[in-house]
Amino acid sequence: MTERAPLSRKLSAIAESATLKVDAKAKALKAEGKPVVSYAAGEPDFATPQFIVDAAAEALANPANYRYTPAAGLPELREAIAAKTLRDSGLEVSPSQVIVTNGGKQSVYQAFQAVVNPGDEVLLPAPYWTTYPEAIRLADGVPVEVFAGADQEYKVTVDQLEAARTERTTVLVFVSPSNPTGSVYSPEETAAIAAWALEHGIWIISDEIYQNLTYEGVKATSVVEALPEVAGQTILVNGVAKTYAMTGWRVGWMVGPADAIKIAGNLQSHLTSNVNNVAQRAAIAALNGPQTEAEQFREAFDRRRKLIVSELSKIDGLVVPNPTGAFYVYPDVQGLLGRTWGGVTPTTSLELADLILDQAEVAVVPGEAFGPSGYIRMSYALGDDQLLEGVQRLQRLFAS
Repeated sequence: MTERAPLSRKLSAIAESATLKVDAKAKALKAEGKPVVSYAAGEPDFATPQFIVDAAAEALANPANYRYTPAAGLPELREAIAAKTLRDSGLEVSPSQVIVTNGGKQSVYQAFQAVVNPGDEVLLPAPYWTTYPEAIRLADGVPVEVFAGADQEYKVTVDQLEAARTERTTVLVFVSPSNPTGSVYSPEETAAIAAWALEHGIWIISDEIYQNLTYEGVKATSVVEALPEVAGQTILVNGVAKTYAMTGWRVGWMVGPADAIKIAGNLQSHLTSNVNNVAQRAAIAALNGPQTEAEQFREAFDRRRKLIVSELSKIDGLVVPNPTGAFYVYPDVQGLLGRTWGGVTPTTSLELADLILDQAEVAVVPGEAFGPSGYIRMSYALGDDQLLEGVQRLQRLFAS
């Protein structure tokens, strides 16, 4: 009998999401009764605002929401997204330039599918969100990492991008505020990068999912606001998950030039069709409704940000850049490596993360998930008491 044909080589090469893997391990340990404090998941701990939930409940009573709707999204939601894009990214677009997706991840996937051809090189500033390189490979592209360390506040420069550019470079990934670092590019830095991409005809895929979560008076300037001329070669990806504590509702979107949006829409018509209509109605309420609770969430994150940076900075061997966006801190832990803690001598941040989980029952994500070793990501989107408890455990573990 003939042996079964092999599985897809492309999918077999794709790695599991490291952040979700660490979070799942932490939750499994909690289920066993272990008092694990997890900084792994990028997920607000707040409940979705009640007025958004009420809009979803109202939508459940309307039979029109039980049917297929346009694959690219409800017209009312696409209009609300266009209004938000003008309000927060400074770009006026038609609702026809918007596609509603099943969360931000689908918009990231479809953006790469729309503009990457086999063998194209995609410049990927590192540290990067763990999904980007896998989504690039799924589009048959080649991720090219461009690393910026803590000494640069994890922000790449035009000179670094130019040094990495080749004749095969067609796309740049731009993320500000950043996951995993919380770094925010200044308006001047953003404009310089946008001008460089425009000069060389390079697409920009700009992930703006954290644009409303900034602190200390910092504004996340969109590339299309910094340099409007670059809009013709830019795809913006975004969603309601982080700002409105709606991670499980799975509503994201992509905004871009009409030709790119058209082919991405064709893909979505075969891939998933429309996003859940009840969730879309909830997203309309989120974008068009009062922003009071979203602002309260941001203020809570700011309070936690200050606390975790202050407390982590007390640990000898950690370098803790001050994040001004998102809800992550990304310490440089190289000063802890090669030293013995509780009988264990970690040499990589992966080994250090395992030590921290085993000896302090604290879950962090090692830098290997986001690029080079030597760093850890900690989300401060968890309760204040848990946040402080976990850092105090680290202080005790690494006391000299």
